[in-house]
Amino acid sequence: MEITQCLHAAIIVSELEQAEHFYGKVLGLPKVERVLKFPGAWYQVGNFQIHLIVTSDISSTQINSEKLGRNRHLAFSVANLEAAKEMLIAHGCSIQMSASGRAALFTQDPDGNIIELSE
Repeated sequence: MEITQCLHAAIIVSELEQAEHFYGKVLGLPKVERVLKFPGAWYQVGNFQIHLIVTSDISSTQINSEKLGRNRHLAFSVANLEAAKEMLIAHGCSIQMSASGRAALFTQDPDGNIIELSE
């Protein structure tokens, strides 16, 4: 087997409108048209997609609230970490700087899915 690229990641969300606000407005990801007949939304990141899939049964698997990076998370590269931090704070998002001291922070979407932003 030879894996050549990562195509998408599916993120489980409970409230599509809140999730679309976070991924589309707060993170600024462009939305992709989709024709599937179940609730959700797709967002594009370069050649990669984020698939938001709606379910009413969200169960948290977070095991380390002190260091969010030691939980399941999705990581994005940003051009300016300070600008990203300011945008998140302006939208009322909580942030946690990387415990390693590197230029990275962690935040959570409305369902508690952890997002890493790294410069």
